[in-house]
Amino acid sequence: MNSQASRERILARLRSSGTEQTTVPVAPAPEAPSLDREDKIARMTELMGAIRTEVHVVAADDWPNKLKELAREKGWKRLLYGPDSPIGPDVEAAWTAGGEDHGDGLPKLIPYTEPVERFKENLFGMDAGITSCRGGVADTGAVVLWPTPEEPRLLSLVPPVHVAVLDADTIHDSLAEMMAVENWAGGMPTNALLISGPSKTADIEFTLVFGVHGPKEMVVLIRK
Repeated sequence: MNSQASRERILARLRSSGTEQTTVPVAPAPEAPSLDREDKIARMTELMGAIRTEVHVVAADDWPNKLKELAREKGWKRLLYGPDSPIGPDVEAAWTAGGEDHGDGLPKLIPYTEPVERFKENLFGMDAGITSCRGGVADTGAVVLWPTPEEPRLLSLVPPVHVAVLDADTIHDSLAEMMAVENWAGGMPTNALLISGPSKTADIEFTLVFGVHGPKEMVVLIRK
């Protein structure tokens, strides 16, 4: 018996077996938690802190001072930023306020303004990189970044420390809520990043290791 005949015989047996098509019910989506502003901040702080993210809740107009404090404490020498990003002008203003210069313990500000091909050597010599955030997701404890030419993806990926500045009012209960409220379907970047903490892997002898594929340290400043 050739293969075609065998195939027809098998199909005939299946058709005569009385098999019925069944409809699989669509499971309703689980209800997202409904949190108030303070609860969202608290949940973000708790969940991100549980995976070694350093979270600081600061006054909306005081976050640059907290950034300077952390920079001095951690001994950063070079801080990468996007001068045309939403937070770029505030970073620059903080570094020049009161006539301060780099001799007082502040790192040198390095603007990310060149194509990666020309900037590669500088890029891998940074101590920290700082970005703004599109928003936050409370139920999983993650910040959302939409990379742009002003804040390329490598700004948050390559430096050993990633500092993310998050507005408390942009924290949503869930990712589904965020996508719906902000109409992500109407236009998205080439990639969206959800970051909950420093880079980590357990592929090496089943031991959790931080900083293998990206920043080994993450700091989130929540502007309240």
